[in-house]
Amino acid sequence: MTTIALPSYDDAISRYEPVIGLETHVELGTQTKMFCGCKTEFGAEPNTQVCPVCLALPGALPVMNRAAIEATIRIGLALNCAIAPWCRMARKNYFYPDMPKNFQTSQYDEPLCVDGYVDVTVDGKEYRIGIERVHIEEDTGKTLHVGGATGRIHGATESLVDYNRAGIPLVEIVTKPVPGLGALAPEVAKAYVAELRDIIRALGVSDVRMEQGSLRCDVNTSLNKPGEEWGTRTETKNVNSLRSVERAVRSEVIRQAGLLDEGVRIFQETRHFQETTGDTRPGRSKETATDYRYFPEPDLVPIAPDPAWVQQLKAELPEKPSVKRARLREEWGMTEIDMQSAVNAGAIELIEETIAAGASPAGARKWWLGELARRSNELGIELSSVGATPAQVAELQKLVDDGKLNDKLARQVLEGVVAGEGSPAEVMAARGLEVVSDTGALQTAVDEAIAANPDIAAKIRDGKVAAAGALVGAVMKTTRGQADAKTVRDLILSRLGVS
Repeated sequence: MTTIALPSYDDAISRYEPVIGLETHVELGTQTKMFCGCKTEFGAEPNTQVCPVCLALPGALPVMNRAAIEATIRIGLALNCAIAPWCRMARKNYFYPDMPKNFQTSQYDEPLCVDGYVDVTVDGKEYRIGIERVHIEEDTGKTLHVGGATGRIHGATESLVDYNRAGIPLVEIVTKPVPGLGALAPEVAKAYVAELRDIIRALGVSDVRMEQGSLRCDVNTSLNKPGEEWGTRTETKNVNSLRSVERAVRSEVIRQAGLLDEGVRIFQETRHFQETTGDTRPGRSKETATDYRYFPEPDLVPIAPDPAWVQQLKAELPEKPSVKRARLREEWGMTEIDMQSAVNAGAIELIEETIAAGASPAGARKWWLGELARRSNELGIELSSVGATPAQVAELQKLVDDGKLNDKLARQVLEGVVAGEGSPAEVMAARGLEVVSDTGALQTAVDEAIAANPDIAAKIRDGKVAAAGALVGAVMKTTRGQADAKTVRDLILSRLGVS
């Protein structure tokens, strides 16, 4: 097989125009499944949350979950969609081992919510992402491939199926194709999913935890030469982090550009994103709607939301995340650039929770956008997974505010916190990192610094007080950074007879 030379991303973008589209699946946080009374608790023992309905046993009939319909309507309204006055469920036929019925109860040509939009800002420019549809369906079970090294079917000795997830209410949000993004296509895709996550979290209808699969994104990407028709799209399935959404678009742009450069045809197919390598691998050829043999679900009545109920739900929608960010920016005294940095880092909620735990806005922002953001970037993980909680960051900042830690020592304490060594106070005590502010303990170090630097001491006596910084530095070095700098400076000036 001939190896295709891959261009750089900038080179690919200079010659091709990307078109993206995103299909996002949201597991609703209802107490029971979509068509039965089984629980939806995450992490339960395999196959303990099942019944004849979600296992599709003969004679079992579904009943619609009203809470799931309400949640879907609220999502549609928050995404500026029109709510259908009448719609119905359909059967989407395809076979997978984790599909008990061998079809999925979904919606096809009559979705519940249509024609909405989401606005996102990237590099100071606003982009409107059109929403094609928002529809309700049921989730599948989960197949576990065991006995191999990768967790995938290739090389596994056996596959096990857990049907606990089968039948959980699932909302699919499909964007319209988004052209004209140029080099910013990956960043806009990431910003859209982040904004969508914030909107849904604000609604309280899902925990939208990508690492647990309650928010999953399928990323569609195609390339075309400027002025030509859109190219054939590929669909990268089940991308499970914001960072990976961006990387998946970037990877597909590079891969498809390399193929097109060689005159190789792009096939419509599903692909799988590889977290370790940052590229995508082929899955299966992509089916069309005809392949799924959709037809109306005969066992469920149509959905016809009362217009008055829809208006009531609209009136009760919470504050939009974009409006909330503007309010918080004002309250926290942040510039637009600082707020955008917090948005890009996924730090808004973390900062908000840290402030609620007692930290000042400046203190909370400093740690999440500084040391912790640096660590998350180095490790290639989400900021929320870096290993410190808002409560711990607030405790760390309080230790600084109380004079028990300086910034240098606080960074060492934070290192211990993210390593799992305990709370900030526990790490500080275990590592012996508390600031030394006792004048008796510091006086010896001050006298030694003065004796070792007589020329600097003479300058200070002559009124050049700024020179005291050098002696402060010497004492800090002697005490391994644990001295309180202000106390040291006061001792130096007092010892040298300078007021």
